[in-house]
Amino acid sequence: MNHEYSLDDLAATAGKLASPPGVALVIGAGGGLGAALTAQLSGSEGAFGPYPTVLALSRSSHPAIDYADETSLQAAASWVAAQCADRQLDLRLLVVASGFLHGQQGQPERSWSQLDADYLSHVFRVNAIGPALVMKHFLPLFPKQGRCAAAFVSARVGSIGDNALGGWYGYRASKAALNQLVKTASIELTRRNRESLCVALHPGTVDSGLSQPFAKAGLSVRHATVAAAELLAVMAGLTAANTGSFRDYRGNSLPW
Repeated sequence: MNHEYSLDDLAATAGKLASPPGVALVIGAGGGLGAALTAQLSGSEGAFGPYPTVLALSRSSHPAIDYADETSLQAAASWVAAQCADRQLDLRLLVVASGFLHGQQGQPERSWSQLDADYLSHVFRVNAIGPALVMKHFLPLFPKQGRCAAAFVSARVGSIGDNALGGWYGYRASKAALNQLVKTASIELTRRNRESLCVALHPGTVDSGLSQPFAKAGLSVRHATVAAAELLAVMAGLTAANTGSFRDYRGNSLPW
């Protein structure tokens, strides 16, 4: 898979995502990419509206989720289960778009001399431990029959095989950990539902708060709406045979 898509093409392709119809859930919906994914799926900013219900969770949603508090994830999963039951629909799509690179907790390291335990703890909490707990509490909500898909937004810099520049120790390592978690979860999910899909996705450089300080001149930076549409189209083009893979926004496989 290596295609250049127009938004119309992307919308037509992603229409396959809702077969059979059900509930879509975006976690990390407060960020730029997560908000764009929610908008695309709900149809408010495009034609990605095949889901009867689109739910969005973040640190500021109701219920709110906090990766440092597992009980918040457990409560949110119970709420999602209730929403599905009320609508007599299954959860069919889960997209986890949360992530941390820089902030008050620290900046990505340029050298091992800058390694800091507090920054490492936080970046692993958001990029790996939190998504792992999402797997624990939300993947069991998927039905045991019919297509269902889970996508976790990763990053190309999490690829060990593709690391030629060094630096960014914590972010690289936490995304590599996420990739391993996704691969492992995909195996268990297949045992529950042979039509399931669980993948790690690299969205490229998205115009968002996460990437803004590091967007170099000449780097291809795309609007969150375009990036969201591309990821949804990639997911629509994948099948259960592709579960456990690591793909970029063009659909190309990335090295672990």
